[in-house]
Amino acid sequence: MDMGLRGKRAIVCAASKGLGRGCAMALAGEGVELVITGRNRETLERTAEEIRAATSAVVRIAPGDITTEAGRAAALAACPAPDILINNAGGPPAGDFRNWEREDWIAALDANMLTPIALMKAVVDGMCARGFGRIVNITSASVKSPIATLGMSNGARAGLTGFVGGLARQVARHNVTINNLLPGPFLTDRLRANSTAAAARAGHSVEAEIAARASQNPTGRVGDPAEFGAACVFLCGAQAGFIVGQNLLLDGGAFNATMA
Repeated sequence: MDMGLRGKRAIVCAASKGLGRGCAMALAGEGVELVITGRNRETLERTAEEIRAATSAVVRIAPGDITTEAGRAAALAACPAPDILINNAGGPPAGDFRNWEREDWIAALDANMLTPIALMKAVVDGMCARGFGRIVNITSASVKSPIATLGMSNGARAGLTGFVGGLARQVARHNVTINNLLPGPFLTDRLRANSTAAAARAGHSVEAEIAARASQNPTGRVGDPAEFGAACVFLCGAQAGFIVGQNLLLDGGAFNATMA
């Protein structure tokens, strides 16, 4: 299917690796011109080169921390009028809420709620004026099924979800859609980091820990970031204009419910 995106412009946040990279690669494959962000310039440039080589797409980089005003300004300077915005930022650390101070909570809210809201504020009116816009927020399966040790992530991402539910319905008449992608276990650096800690506690290898987690999923595996990117492209497609304010769960069926 031609997604109708050739020549569109996109900002993809935190795209040097993991799910952000998967989304960037998939969009580039549809002929989208990209600005990708990431904290590490060298890693970001390497990713940009890989995307260019694989897709022949135009890819520019905006190095910096997207959770800061300077990082957001750099991304918007590189692409001031995007047709597509993919909001993404690393999640806060796991732990016991009794050990978290106010500063920890503020950092989590800044990264996983206030940053995507700030970027939406910067671009949504222009999208409405041009009659096309697609915003996809990468959140977490924990929005639907909270994870006890990820309390800061649960709270911040749930706040973003509530905000999006209201805004999405205000702008949909302008062919601007806002939706959320909720990843479960995907083979990313974050999954490996969490698995490393769990493997150390259990006294076995990281590979054994990931395999054990995979075996508990209905699919018998963890997700591939390329699959996530394909779902992102679908939500960004010209044909997806009637999908508004939704939370698409990509978790291999781990969330057990009649209606997700």
